[in-house]
Amino acid sequence: MKGPLFAAILPAALFAGLGTTSLCAQQAPPVMYAESFRQGATHIIEDHFEAKLTLQDSSYRERIKDSRGVDRYAFSIEPVGPLGDTKITSWQARLIDQQHKVYDNVLLTSQVPSDNPDDPKDAITKLDPSRFAKVPAQTKRIIKVDSFYVVLQMKAFRYNPPDSPYLESMTVAVDFTNSDPRNLGDGQK
Repeated sequence: MKGPLFAAILPAALFAGLGTTSLCAQQAPPVMYAESFRQGATHIIEDHFEAKLTLQDSSYRERIKDSRGVDRYAFSIEPVGPLGDTKITSWQARLIDQQHKVYDNVLLTSQVPSDNPDDPKDAITKLDPSRFAKVPAQTKRIIKVDSFYVVLQMKAFRYNPPDSPYLESMTVAVDFTNSDPRNLGDGQK
């Protein structure tokens, strides 16, 4: 495995995900840190938002501006499910640099995504709340891209029916910041 994909991951309980599951906890969530294959000097205008994903509105898109105020990146969260089916089993986060569209997703640790959907180097961008996920649902995912950080954290999800593997909704908190979030206290962003 190349790069510090799993440089920091704390032990975490796995969720069965029955019914509506809120991932709010009394203690700090476990953290996973990875660095993109893209290492440069680009900074962004910091932003924070929540992506509320449902069966009816299953994709999320947001433009991210660089420090000069230019639309530089296209951030998206797209549904993932069984091939040829409309059911959703997880969502996938991706970030495309509008100046270098040759790269499919600069959130990944390697320029070439794996053909294996369970490859650990790609797992940090897969938002999968199942108990079999490579990254547990409550994990705060921090990915360094160029000279900024993308933080992804599932806040809630719902299976429908409750005992199925199919998701009805998910809420994901997303932060784009120029400061390393691992070094900030709870009261800071």
